[in-house]
Amino acid sequence: MATFDRQATTLALAHALSAAERGLAVIPLSRTKLPALASPHRTDDTPDPAPAPCHGECGRLGHGVYDASTDPVRIRAMFAAAPHATGYGIACGLSPHHLIGVDLDTKSGTDSSAALRELALRHLFTLPETIVVLTPSGGRHLWLSGPPHVVVPNSAGRLAPGIDIRGAGGYLVGPGSRTVHGVYGIAPGTAHLPPAPCPQALLTLLLPPPRRTRAPRPVGRHGDGLVQFVLAAHEGQRNTRLFWAACRAYEDGIGPDLAPALATAAVTTGLTDQEARATIASAARMTGHRP
Repeated sequence: MATFDRQATTLALAHALSAAERGLAVIPLSRTKLPALASPHRTDDTPDPAPAPCHGECGRLGHGVYDASTDPVRIRAMFAAAPHATGYGIACGLSPHHLIGVDLDTKSGTDSSAALRELALRHLFTLPETIVVLTPSGGRHLWLSGPPHVVVPNSAGRLAPGIDIRGAGGYLVGPGSRTVHGVYGIAPGTAHLPPAPCPQALLTLLLPPPRRTRAPRPVGRHGDGLVQFVLAAHEGQRNTRLFWAACRAYEDGIGPDLAPALATAAVTTGLTDQEARATIASAARMTGHRP
């Protein structure tokens, strides 16, 4: 068994060095497909439940995908520190390829390949010819190249059941790796291909939806009505009316624009400028806005 493991480690290192020559940053993996180097921020004697948020700044090995490198000297050092490694991982999202991995799983009970083809038909994109890695379980990893400065997040089943995405901060098991389930290999006819550019329509699906912000309403007559409501306040009503009007303005998205006019109206009725601004600030906080 020990001889077999040494052979598997030697082969994994050879494959990792070959990948690095193609510009792919790698790390050693164990037979369970996890990073083979333990974190330097925890020990068996004193496990740290909240390790320091270090991505390798400490200079030691054991930071998972953040150790990934194309430097053959560093790669050899990582494998020397992990003699039980039988595979290697390829970091996604890094220059020059900005790799995106489309993992078509077979364990979910769904036809993930059919699901991807359906997405392509629905969103009008064509899957390009690219390098394909075959997994021991019968799944496939499609390697695509993303544009620079675009961060594709990792996801599991978000695109469709059985389709996982490996993006920035993730890694793909490299071809030639040996795991407890078998060996990863390159699909025939794809070994010579570079990672193909990700179709724009697919890239849009992979990115998180933009945060929707509520567009402020024009001040218009509604704002004028709130100002008139404050101007009509009698003594004893001034703070109450101002607070009510400011709350309505912030709830309707016009608070920041209307605040100066409300403050001026309140001062006209007899409040000091400081009192008016403090009341409007309280209304902003009450409605969940920054004054």
